[in-house]
Amino acid sequence: MHLDVLDLRNFYYRTQLGRVAQRAIRERMVDLWPPLAGQTVAGFGFAVPLLRPYLAEARRVIGLMPGPQGVMPWPAGLQNVSVLCEEHLWPLPTGMVDRLVLMHGLETSENPGSVLDEAHRVLGPGGRALIVVPNRAGLWSRSDATPFGFGRPYTASQLEAQLKRHGFTPERNFTVLHAPPSQAPFWLRSSNLWERLGRRLPWLSGGVLMVEVSKQVYAPTRGGLLQRATKPVRLWEPAAQPVASPKK
Repeated sequence: MHLDVLDLRNFYYRTQLGRVAQRAIRERMVDLWPPLAGQTVAGFGFAVPLLRPYLAEARRVIGLMPGPQGVMPWPAGLQNVSVLCEEHLWPLPTGMVDRLVLMHGLETSENPGSVLDEAHRVLGPGGRALIVVPNRAGLWSRSDATPFGFGRPYTASQLEAQLKRHGFTPERNFTVLHAPPSQAPFWLRSSNLWERLGRRLPWLSGGVLMVEVSKQVYAPTRGGLLQRATKPVRLWEPAAQPVASPKK
């Protein structure tokens, strides 16, 4: 079940814990994908907090928000780029997107397979997608004080197996949000320190799992009109000339 867009907006833009989470996830995403000119960058679910760094450089930025969640205009003070859509029918041409991020769009969906099928369809050859979900082993999935406490949490192996079934190749995975989901001033002030420690200590499990994937593109197989005939018809050889029969 999707969360309401107003609840998501209030968490990420009006609470200190939400701003800490937004900054940590966005910085990790920008480390992976520095803004480049000419790219089409899209987000599905409530991914718009991660897309702001791409507004200046990208050819276009699109925020896709599912109908059960609702939509809000974004970004504030600029031309709106967010759009309401169905989970299984995104208003984008096939192969249009260079970079795609899903956040609060997969774990809360009643039909995650349809979401991944649409993600695969809109992603172009050579494109990358980033899937952001609650980490089953982390503290954030165990608390309903944040949006990551709702929906189905994943382990890395569970998520990668599901992604492979829908035509994606996992490239790398990691966790973020290593501090507990607490509004206490100590944890909020030390959040940057915990994120740095989390990058250096693989055993320190974060509250959010991020998996980067590429799109599998298969080479076409020979067949149909390209299949070689076993007994080709010789069309270009001159026909034999008729020979006159001798007169008796």
